[in-house]
Amino acid sequence: MVRIGLISDTHACIHPRVFNFLKDCDQIWHAGDLGNMETLETLAQFKPTIAVYGNVDDYKTRRTLPEYRYFMCEDCKVMMTHIGGYPGKYAKGISALIKEKRPDLFVTGHSHILKVMYDAKNQLLYMNPGAAGQSGFHKNITALRFEIDKKECKNLEVLDIERAKKI
Repeated sequence: MVRIGLISDTHACIHPRVFNFLKDCDQIWHAGDLGNMETLETLAQFKPTIAVYGNVDDYKTRRTLPEYRYFMCEDCKVMMTHIGGYPGKYAKGISALIKEKRPDLFVTGHSHILKVMYDAKNQLLYMNPGAAGQSGFHKNITALRFEIDKKECKNLEVLDIERAKKI
């Protein structure tokens, strides 16, 4: 069993309560828009981190991280990208990648809207953790944590805190 902390859209600023929420996780997954390399380095010093770049990330981040990640966690096949859309409205090219890669779990960010749902058509679990950063149109800072046990995602918990004007 692996405990996962899932965040996205930090835009170079992670609320301290996000770190507290993720402290018992084994790994951090970041679904893009880190904001800068310092954010990635901070996360990597905190916990082992798997990340993709997002549309606001600079050339250094894009040189370091891929646009798409395909990896195994336990027996669960994971696909992660920043701009992925959502079931029934996937972004351009995502449906074809899902069909090709056949993930059990599809992780995306970009929308700043927390959403977890089962995609029956593609037989996968879809997760978007919303936005863990201070910058953007979102009213709440959100993050997810859950466990992967063999192929099963379970014990999903949500951090949802009102975004303050200043941290």
